[in-house]
Amino acid sequence: MPGAGTAAQREDVADEAFIRALYAEHGGALLRYALHLTGGDRQRAEDLVQETIVRAWRHPEALADRPARPWLFAVARNLAVDAYRARQSRPPEVGQAMLDTLPADDDADRTLESWAVAEALATLRPDHRKVIVETYYRGCSVAEAAAILGIPPGTVKSRTFYALKALKLALQERGLAP
Repeated sequence: MPGAGTAAQREDVADEAFIRALYAEHGGALLRYALHLTGGDRQRAEDLVQETIVRAWRHPEALADRPARPWLFAVARNLAVDAYRARQSRPPEVGQAMLDTLPADDDADRTLESWAVAEALATLRPDHRKVIVETYYRGCSVAEAAAILGIPPGTVKSRTFYALKALKLALQERGLAP
């Protein structure tokens, strides 16, 4: 017989019809009840309704000889209680507002960057590295760096220029400079 379909297809159609009829008849009341159970949280209420209907689909024998609505409401209540107990057994969830109050700067980024800069400095020639350390890290003037390093101030200036170019290239290779 054409168009009759397989037994599995007929069963799928019957399941879908059962779920649609159940939801059409009880969905609105069940959602209102679930909203009450969840304190007005619509998303959780919709999840409760969905899970309740799935339970009814999985256990159609429970609805065979009794009215559906009391059974559905009992299942929804039990699911809400289970969800509440599950939330109580875990640490409380933190919303975005609470996360926004936490300090964003924890120095981790600065620490990682300082390691990368130290690695980049290590790639420089020793004379360039010494000039950068004296002028930028120790805060020495050109004259002070020249006296400490035992070189003329003009040499400090030129080494600083070329050292900064090399350092910028090394930092770019590490993705830290534009």
